[in-house]
Amino acid sequence: MSKAELLKEWYQEVWERRNFDAIERLFNPDTMAEGLVPDMQVGPGDFRDLVMALGHLFGEIEVEIPKIVEGGDWVSALLRFHSTRADNGAPILATGQVMARFDGDRMVEAYNHFDFVSLFEQTGQFPQDTLPVCMTGQRLDWA
Repeated sequence: MSKAELLKEWYQEVWERRNFDAIERLFNPDTMAEGLVPDMQVGPGDFRDLVMALGHLFGEIEVEIPKIVEGGDWVSALLRFHSTRADNGAPILATGQVMARFDGDRMVEAYNHFDFVSLFEQTGQFPQDTLPVCMTGQRLDWA
């Protein structure tokens, strides 16, 4: 199986099907993914909690991979997460990127970027236009 196919399987099994047994099969037990949660690495046990936590906010998740590049043990992909808000069914679209290295059939390095600002704007947890407002120097205040 190619590294691109393994990465696609990761998102299908873990994120779409919430098959947490696939974590042990596809993710090395000593590997820590970087970039998903600021200032925190995410290990195999953390993925179950992360997917479950986001699962409470959203309906079923579909991961689209419109671009993927493979070279040797490395694979890099542009990701689009499609879902709906759990509270009102409104559509959600968020983007991210991943760069991962595989040793055999297991991910041994993972570097992620995910647009959580846009995601949480769509859930109503951040105000609309959070990023443009912050770029003006204004602060977001919660009452």
